[in-house]
Order: sequence, then C-alpha cells, then structure tokens
Amino acid sequence: MAAASGDNPSKLFAMPAIVADRRDDGSILIRSTTPLKASARCVGDWLEHWARQAPDRIFLGERASIETPWSTVSYRDARGIVRRAASWILAKGLSTERPLVILSDNGIDHALLALAAQHVGVPSAAISPAYSLMSKDFDKLKSMIALLDPGAIYVASTKPFAAALAAIAPLHRATIVSGNPDDADALSFRTIAATPESSEVATAFAAVTPETIAKFLFTSGSTGTPKAVINTQLMLTSSQQAKAQTWTFLEQAGEELIILDWLPWSHTFGANHNFNLVLRNGGTLYVDGGKPAPGLFATSLANLRSVVPTVYFNVPRGFDMLIAALRTDDELRRKFFEGTKFAFYAGAALPQNLWDALEELSLQTVGRRLPMVSAWGSTETSPLATDCHFLAKRSGNIGVPIPGTELKLVPSGDKLEVRVRGPNVTPGYWKAPDLTAAAFDDEGFYKIGDAVTFADPDRPELGLFFDGRVAEDFKLNSGTWVSVGTLRVAGIAALAPLAQDIVITGHGRDEVRFLVFPNLAACRALAGLADNADAREAIGHAAVRSAIGQGLARLKAQGGHSSGHATRALLLAEPASVDGGEITDKGYINQRAVLTRRAAAVAVLEDDGASEPIGCAG
Repeated sequence: MAAASGDNPSKLFAMPAIVADRRDDGSILIRSTTPLKASARCVGDWLEHWARQAPDRIFLGERASIETPWSTVSYRDARGIVRRAASWILAKGLSTERPLVILSDNGIDHALLALAAQHVGVPSAAISPAYSLMSKDFDKLKSMIALLDPGAIYVASTKPFAAALAAIAPLHRATIVSGNPDDADALSFRTIAATPESSEVATAFAAVTPETIAKFLFTSGSTGTPKAVINTQLMLTSSQQAKAQTWTFLEQAGEELIILDWLPWSHTFGANHNFNLVLRNGGTLYVDGGKPAPGLFATSLANLRSVVPTVYFNVPRGFDMLIAALRTDDELRRKFFEGTKFAFYAGAALPQNLWDALEELSLQTVGRRLPMVSAWGSTETSPLATDCHFLAKRSGNIGVPIPGTELKLVPSGDKLEVRVRGPNVTPGYWKAPDLTAAAFDDEGFYKIGDAVTFADPDRPELGLFFDGRVAEDFKLNSGTWVSVGTLRVAGIAALAPLAQDIVITGHGRDEVRFLVFPNLAACRALAGLADNADAREAIGHAAVRSAIGQGLARLKAQGGHSSGHATRALLLAEPASVDGGEITDKGYINQRAVLTRRAAAVAVLEDDGASEPIGCAG
C-alpha cells in the first residue's frame, strides 16, 4: 500500500477493523469494531470552535468569474454574520414549522444564511436550482414549498428566479431574501447580515440538541413527489466524527485542508459530506462555479489552476472531463498530481477505464499512482454509511461500515440487499408517517434499496462492491438476472468516450439493449463536425454509429453470456429531463424514470425492423 501512494496511507487512513456475524436466516450483520467517539452537539459548535482557534483562517471563498480574484470570509467574520443573521431569523419567527428555504446554488451568502438558521435551531432546506431554473411546470417545486411552508426564501438574485417565485407565490407567506442588494423586490441579505446581534441568539444556540432538526434535504423525486428527509444535528455530527476516525489525517489537517468543490448543497454529498468535512476540521472551501457540463467545465478547470485541493471530489462524469483536460495541459496535470493527496468519487460507480486513465496519468506525471477512494450512502444516511478508507485494487469498492454504523445484508434472489442502522440515519420523512414506517424494517434498519457483494466473503475488511438497485435488476426470458448497475458501468467503459450514460432495457425479453445518452462533444469530434452541430447529425454520423457497434462487440467479448452485454443501442438526441425526473444536478440518471418517460424510444429499440438502433458489430 505504501508504495502505491506518495503519502503513507497509515498517515491518511485508519486500517479497517470489521466483523461479520452470519445469522441462521441467511442475513449478515457487518460492523466496525472501532467504537464511534462522541461527536459535537451541533454543527454550530464547529463554527464557534474555529472562530476561536483560527479566527483569521479562510473558511469560504468564491468568485464571480475566472477573471476576478477570490472573495473570501474568515471563520471569525463568518461567525459574526451567522450570529447577526440568526438574530433576524429569530425576530422573523422562523421555526421548524416555518423553516428557511434556499433556491440558489452554492455561495457564501447561501452557506452563512443556512448556518445562521441551524445555529438557532431552525432547519434550512436547500432545494436544487434545477427545480426553479430548468423546470417548465414547477410542479415539484410547488409541492416542496407547500410541504415546508417556509418563513423565508433565499435566492442569489430575483431575476433568474422570477418565474419560479411567481409560480410558488400563492403557496407561502415567506419573506423573499436576495443576495443581490440591487433587487428592489426582495430583502437584501446584506441588511439581514447587519442586524444587531440579540441576546436571544445565545439562548437559542444553547437550546440546540443533537435531536434538533438541522435541515430538510429532498430526495431526487424521480418517481412522484420528492420526499423531505429529516436531517438532525446528530446525523451530521456523527457522520463527520466517523469520517475523522477513518480519514485520520483530518484531525491534524487544519489550514492544509483545502477543498475546491462544485457539488450542490441541495444534495447530501456536497452539503453533509464535503461542506461539513471542511467546517468540522477547520479547512477552507472554495466554491467552484463550474460543473461537469458542456460550457461549464472550463470554469472548473480555471478554478483548479488557481486552487489545488487536498482531496479532489467529483462524480464520474466530472472525472471523465478532467482526464481529457489533464491529457492536454502539462502544467495543470503537474499541479494536480503533485498537490492532491487523493481523489474521491461518488454519486455513481467510476468506470474502470477512468480509474485506469487517472492511474496512468499520475504515474507518468509524478511517478506514483493517485490514490482513489469512495464511499456509499444516501440522503437518509447523511450520507456516509460505508467508507473505502484503504487503497482498493480496482474501481467500485465502496468500503466498509463506518464506526457506529451497522449494515444488515438480507438475501434477495441471488443478491444481498443492504440495510443501514446508526446515529447517521434519518428518523424519517417530514410529515409523511406512512412513508417513514415503510422505510424501516422491524429491527430499525433503513431499507435503502441497494444490493452489495463482498470483495472477499471470508475477509469483510476488504470491503463491499455496489451491486445495483434491487428494484432495477430484472430477468430475461431465459431466467437470467441482469445486474443493471454493473452492466451500466461496463457499457459506459466499452462505448467510451461516446456514451455519457446508459439506461438498460430488456425486462421480460430475450436480449439486453441500451438507451444511450451520448457525449455529444465526443460524437461531434469523431464525426469531424462543428462544436454546435445538430445533435441528430452527430449521433447519426457513420463514424459514430460504427464506433458504437464496435464498442458493443467489445462488451460482448468481455461479458459472454446474454445478461453481460447488449445486442443493440439507440442514441438519444434529447437530453435527460429534469421535470421528468430523469436526471439530478449531480448528473445521475434514473433508470426507471427514463424507461417510463421514453417508452416510445424503448419500442423503437426493441423493434428488430427499425433502422435507428445500432447493432453489435460482427
């Protein structure tokens, strides 16, 4: 292990200590033998601590564009703004029943206002900007606002959110707060931040307990109305305490912990994992205004040239785009591999070809492999449930249970369904007792709906592999099970770089087939077309169709049996729909939602006489 990393892994991570108890009913209980140490009472204790211990250290940074310098706020100044804004929140009567809602993307004002609410026991609820800025009917946003009945709603500026604000206006009595001081139709955040600190703030802060609700985070809502997941203070603080016990370098990291991150705070990965990682350990977080999307990743790359992170966080799509940039930019490649301790992927499994490419680039650049780790969990587990705090041999290892958290593996067909219990697990869904009751089994384990498999059944300390969603897997007519999660990752790798994502079809049929969301930039490049060429022209080009057919053939050669490859693929010209619940702003595709919404495309794919689908070469 030490030879694989520029940093001694013993200085980065704790060695896993895991036991697995096998029951007579076939279920398996897995847990860490390392006890979970006491965690902070609340998130606000972290801010108060670092404002005392390192008052001048930069807490948060952001910039309006890549041409402008970073605007930063220290821990001391952040605490002052949080306390003053909390005074306004209390005076305005916000409460658990009338929480703070935030519609905008990541930013310093967003962070400080959310922390102000949590400081005095008022939940914050960051809602994905996609529901306001990309939606056409605002139906999901309306359902969220109606459920929460907010006391205040924050936007960075009212103009981009005008349509959304108008759509939800009849559903609430909230004060609209804007980060833009020139917005005459909203209360300025600057005004709130200048509120004199009242004595009630200290009283309310002292009354916060581990059981106090810190925030509501919504599930993706891929089917039906999104659910508001209750996140208590204990969930957030225990999750970070477990992280500190697995990533042992964090306890001494301090000002050396620097994160550059775009992952949205409306999701548990960006908010509870990454943001809280910085706050708990006194690091610095620079808000990346880019993201892994066409036209936006250039901003991420410019920011990465300015700030080299201690740990680089991203989702697979982001790593795909990063690798392409690193191959053509010698200076960025050197800075990245010399300065970054390790990379962390989550949100979906990292295709092995991307893992291999990062290792190869790292070896070429600095003579060592960049360590790559992952974790697993959900909004309901805040999010950490397992952590790969060791150097896995290949992509896909989600690690082992964190201290204080138990997993129960339950036989489900030929798979092991995984369930979670621990202080990091939600008590339930807001104002939804029936959904809450259905989410837990009779032993109090949360039924997350995923399946896992052991790296080695006899050595649980070697970790687990994600084995798909139990509800997504299906049987072919032959009776053979198709593991959707595993095949999706293999398919993306086989069709690289032309496939951005893949949806698996074939339920109740003889063969597996792929609906493919194409990487249009790669398709246009292969076809020799302009960057703005029509999507249909790009995906219909002979060179693209030939490459897809060859990729299907490579997958067949690897997979062999009928459930391990696809016989045909259909490239989709229309991007994934937010309103249709097909995609989250992390770029994760929901298989079931796509299959439901695109039934016509599935019918074309299954029609052996149709010319649009691409067959397996040879």
